[in-house]
This record gives sequence, C-alpha cells and structure tokens, in this order.
Amino acid sequence: MNTKKTYLAAAISVATVMSASPVTAEDLSNAQIEEVMVQGSGSTFNSSEVSEAMRKQQSSITSVNALIDNLPGVSVNEGDTYGFDDWSTNVSIRGFTNSLDEQQIGTTIDGIPNGGSNYGGGSKANRFVDPGNIGSVEVSQGTSDIASRSHEALGGTIDYRTDDPLDTQRSRIELSAGEFDAQRVYFRYDTGIFAGNSKAWISYSNQEATDWITETAENEREHIAAKLVTNLEAGTIKAYISYDDIHEDNYQRIYSDAQFEEYPENDFLTGNWSGIPYIDQLYRRGWSTLRENLLAYTQLDFDLTDSFNLQAGLYYHSNEGRGDWVPPYLVDIIDDGDQGESEFLGGSTAYGGSQSGIIYFVDANGNALTYDETCTASVTNIYGDSGPAYNPDCYAEGAIPAMSYRHTHYEKERSGLTLDFTYATTIAGLDNEIRGGLWYEDSTRDEHRDWHKITDATQGASFNSTPYWVQYDRSYPSTSTKWYLQNSLTIDTLTLTLGAKQFFVDVEREDLFQESSDASVDSDSDILLSAGLIWETPLEGAELFAGYAENFKAIGDSVLERPDSDLDNIEPETSETTELGLRYTADNFSATATYFQNDFENRIIFLDNNTAAGNNYLIGTNGTYFNAGGIESDGLELFLDYDLSETLNLYTSYTLLDTTYIGSGNSAVDETQGITPGNDVVGIADQLYVVGLDWNSEIFYGGISSKFTGDRFVDLNNSWIADSYVVVDAYLGMNLGEFSPALRGANLNLVINNLLDEDYLGTVVSGGAWIGAPRTASLSATIGF
Repeated sequence: MNTKKTYLAAAISVATVMSASPVTAEDLSNAQIEEVMVQGSGSTFNSSEVSEAMRKQQSSITSVNALIDNLPGVSVNEGDTYGFDDWSTNVSIRGFTNSLDEQQIGTTIDGIPNGGSNYGGGSKANRFVDPGNIGSVEVSQGTSDIASRSHEALGGTIDYRTDDPLDTQRSRIELSAGEFDAQRVYFRYDTGIFAGNSKAWISYSNQEATDWITETAENEREHIAAKLVTNLEAGTIKAYISYDDIHEDNYQRIYSDAQFEEYPENDFLTGNWSGIPYIDQLYRRGWSTLRENLLAYTQLDFDLTDSFNLQAGLYYHSNEGRGDWVPPYLVDIIDDGDQGESEFLGGSTAYGGSQSGIIYFVDANGNALTYDETCTASVTNIYGDSGPAYNPDCYAEGAIPAMSYRHTHYEKERSGLTLDFTYATTIAGLDNEIRGGLWYEDSTRDEHRDWHKITDATQGASFNSTPYWVQYDRSYPSTSTKWYLQNSLTIDTLTLTLGAKQFFVDVEREDLFQESSDASVDSDSDILLSAGLIWETPLEGAELFAGYAENFKAIGDSVLERPDSDLDNIEPETSETTELGLRYTADNFSATATYFQNDFENRIIFLDNNTAAGNNYLIGTNGTYFNAGGIESDGLELFLDYDLSETLNLYTSYTLLDTTYIGSGNSAVDETQGITPGNDVVGIADQLYVVGLDWNSEIFYGGISSKFTGDRFVDLNNSWIADSYVVVDAYLGMNLGEFSPALRGANLNLVINNLLDEDYLGTVVSGGAWIGAPRTASLSATIGF
C-alpha cells in the first residue's frame, strides 16, 4: 500500500468530518439500503433486491458480494467472512456459476459492465464498491433485462448500485473490529445540495485481517470513491470514480472427503517457513493476489420530450496486479556450462524460451546438483511424496536449496459507451413502449509471467527484484458491440414484450516475444430473441409473468492464452431460459413463486495434454478447446416477505434445483473429461432454504437468519458429496442517540456469522473444495456529524 496516499486520504476525510453539520441516528438509518423486497414488480422476469436486514446480517468488514446470499436461487461462498480472497470466491444462480474456473453470470456497477469476473484480469464487484457506499443490489435471475451489458450473462445479471449523495450535509465515521485481527476504518462526507442543483459524497476506507486457519496472512484493502449527482430541469447527470488497492493471501482447496473429515479446519497452506522448498511451496504468504482497480463513469438521463427518454454513459476502467506462487525449484533456461547456474547466481534475465531442466539444489558455486540415486526417501505434504529430487537428505552435505517466486502480471484497460432510449406511444389506442440501445467497448488485456529467485530458500520468501526468466508476454486487444431493441404493448391488464439483441465480439492475441503466431477469434452471436408477458390479475396486487430469453457468452481471451491450442470450430456458449411465475404485493406482504428452465449449450472445455499432482507451475501450452455439450437445469423458487408487526419482519425463500450435464454426444470426449451425461453439475446444491427474522425499535434492533444448503457433488463422476449444511447469522445493534443527546448519530452493531460454528465445505470447483469460514464476530461503531 502507498503510505503517503493513505495519509492523504485520511486527512481529507478528517477535514471534511470537522466541517460537517450534525445529523441524527434516524438520518444514518435512512442512509442504509431501503427495505425493498418486491420481487421484480412489473417485469417479465424474476428479480430480487437486497434488504436493509440482509445488509445488517453481514459484517461491515465483508465484501459486497456477500449481501446477495439470502436471495432466492443465489449462493455465495468466500474463503472467509471478510471476503479477503478472490481465489476462493464463488457466486452461483440457478446452476450458473462465477468461480475460479467458470464465469456464467453477468456483473454490472450502476449498469456499467465490470469487464469480466475471472481471476486473471477480471474484477468482481467488491473491487469497485465499498460496503458503506452500496445503495442496492438487484439480481436478475435467468432471462434478466435485455439491456444488461455483459459478455458472461448466461444465467442472469447482478447489478450493484452505489447510493446517491444525501440532500443534507453529513459526515460519517465507522470503526470496526473483528476476530482474526480484522479492523476497518471508513469515512464519508456528503456535501448536501450545493450550486443549487448538485450534491456529492467522497469516502475512504481501509481494512485488514489475517486468515482464520494459520492466522499468518497479511490481507489489506484500501478504497477511495466519490460520486456527484446534478439534477437539471430535463434530467440528471451522475459521475462516479473509485480506486481500490488490495493484497490478499489465498486459501487453498482440499482434494478429498477424507482430508476434510480428518482436518475440517485445515487447508494445508503453512504459516511458517521450513527451509525445505517442497514444503514451502505451500507457504500462505507466497499464495497471493494483488490488484489495483480504477473505475470512472459519467451517465446522463434526460427526458427530451414527454414520451422520449435518452440515457448515455461513458466509462473507463484500469486494472493491474499479479498472482503469486512459490514453485519449489528454479527453471533452467540458459545453458551455462560449468560456470554455475545463472538462474541461481543472478545478473541476467532470459526472455522467452523454454525450460531445459529443473534446478532443485546447487553447490556453493551455483552448480546444479543431482541427488544420490541410492536414496529413495521423500518429503511429504498434501500433494503426496516428493521423490528424492526434492529431499535435501538425498544430496551431499552443504547442498543449497533453490526456489522460485513466480509472478503472473495482469493488466487491463478498457473504455466504453452506452446509449439507451425509451419511446412511449400508442398503437390503436393501446399503450406501447419501444426500448433500444447500443453498447460499445474497446479493451486491451496484457499478461506476462516472470520468475524470481528466492534469495535464500532456507530463510524465507524474500526474492530478487530482477527476474531470472520472463516466461511470456502477450497482449489481448478486443472490441465489443451490442445492440438491442424491445417493444412492449399493453392491452388492458395484459402487457406483451418482444425483443432482440446481438453481440459482435472480436478478440486477438499478440505475442510480444514473437515466439508464437498471433491469433484471433470472432465471437459474433446470432440475433438473440426474448419475449414475455405480464398479466395483472383481478386480485389486486397479484400479477402473472412469463418470459423467454436467449443468452450468450462471448469467447473470451482465455481461449487464446495457450498458443498451441486448436481454435478451429469454436462456437460461443449459449443458453435458453424460460420462466413462469406469480407475484403478489400488499402493504405489509409480498410473495413470489417462479418456475424456471435453463438449457446451456456449446459449453467450452479444454483438453490439456499434461497432468500432474499438485500445481503445474510450468503449465503446458498445447491442447484443444472445443464445444462439449452443456447443462440442463430446472427448478422452483418461492419467496415470502411479511411484516408481522411494526417492529417485526419475517423473510423466507426456498429454491429447488435440478441441474445435470448433457454431454457432448461423443462418448470418447465425455470419458476423457470425466463427464457422464445425466450426472449432477459440480458445486450446485439441490436445495436452498432461508429463514430470517428481524426486529427494529427506536433503541435496539436485531435479527437472525438461517440458511440451509443442500448436498453438492464435488467431482464430475458424482462420487464425492459435500454434505448439506446450515449457517446461522445474527446481529444486534443500538441507536445510542436514544440514551443521550450527546450521542445523537451514534450506533453500535454486533454481527456474528456462522453463529453455531458449523463445519462445512464452501466453494466447490471440479475436483476440489474450499473449507467454509468458522464462527466470526465483529463489532462496528458509527458516528454521524
């Protein structure tokens, strides 16, 4: 982290606090997420928004990803309660997933595309929005909104919306502390109305924590953001900017049910340096994610006439960072003869090329050593026995261990334009609305990988600043264009919609070392159709809705990452979603029942020619990408939100889901991938059930929620089951201003996640799973001025 920048941001925040006018605890409460639990009223698809109670159930130290976990059809798992690990984060909706290895759900920030949710070059919502600045989160399951701007929206879109500035001047300070050395400082200053028609806020936050397993991670996040809103006679102008800088030390998945049964609170990453590379490749501080994200946008929303609305937006996003590992060897790139290994001795960098060997141990002159062939002893870790090459006891006395610190550097820069219009008219006396829009984005992602010698592998993970090998350096320029058009016709109580959209996506690979040929993939979709209806039934507040949509995921630049891959005949992934539902809304009661069916086709998979136990640090560049079948899913979602009294609210949701693999139609391919048509999809629970009870009075407020997650399969052949589990979260707060006028605007909030300390498997990817976070308590104090 940049210390000068931290002090500057803190100084600005403190200065604005000192100049602010007082507000009440009621003002602070009103600034939180509004209690809006009407499920997509007036739309042909099901959608859900988080409530204030859902916000309070999560620690303020956590990420915004966790807020949606209790919504129907949604499951969120992160490595810990605080969301300090992108590597282990998983979001799933109705059988579609955003995880380490798959991205099938779209994400937007105030309607602006996030640029992808993958680990290498993507950014999830918590990189753009601080929990203190979230206004609402809308999850459009399945068919979603036709205007959604995402390359990944096979299974719906999540829109994270920042809150607008307040009309009155206000400052807020929030201090939080929690288990596992967690702490957070948050400042925000709202200007109130200025210049007659404008208002703004600026915020700063810093939070840190260690991991919950070895308690040795050094996680830290710094976030600065600002928003401006100007209201004009004919419309509104909004501008937003955020900067996020984060360092995360990762959690690791486990690879068998037996491991979890024997060690339910151990991911086998280590907290202490042993001096033996085969063991220290699992050193937690060497498994790291570093990212910086800058996002800025301007949006205009104008009523040009009584019947014509025009919205336009411009945005810019910059993302850079790296992912770290500590391979237990040096890669021999240069033939140094008998002069000692330059990779160990330093002083030169090899650019490109390929390995000629592996260096495990060297002598005092830097010459690579070979182990005693009569020695068969091994070093053992979770990956298994090392063999004698990694065992220091199999070398002559004085052998020096050699080890690497591997960095994969990611950079991404993109800018884009959005245009949307709505035109309301009449046809034969019937209300008619036409919507249309255009999205264009230009993006370039750069990725290079370098290997650094760990300075002294017997002492710790410090590494030489100059790499001994830059393995590759590539650039991936891309352009994206989307258009859409939708017509809605209202006939008495019936509204019919018909729409179409199309994507044009071009992706290229440029090898900056010119060791492989450049390549490109065009990912143009067919015209994708959507249709729906809404019928306002004779029962007041009740409406029937139905929708159908064809969705699309563009071929990503990850397909081009392996230069020797066969890229012929690759088609974009597609899905078809159908929904039928009934929603009812009254003054103190809302409920929804939705049946849905999804067909996911042209699923892209990669056949790798190389396999190995543990991490393949020198991952191969050959293999084949191709389309292999897909996934079928159908299910039922039930939702109920009921105000039992003026102070007590009941919330419940239930999801029943059946997701299965279709298969490729080629039994040999299916067997190679381990896919059995008809088997359940990895990582998707068959049932989700949430019950929450929330209470709010003038002085105290509190709540408790319980979520049941059904069985999930961890492997493709459905032999390993992650058992069902129940996680209970609870919170209790006080408005301190009710006790004394001197404390007006102050409150305390205690959150305990996983109250019963349930042991469970959280995120699941094919063949592995991360352990779920334990019981974690945190306390926040907020002061308003």
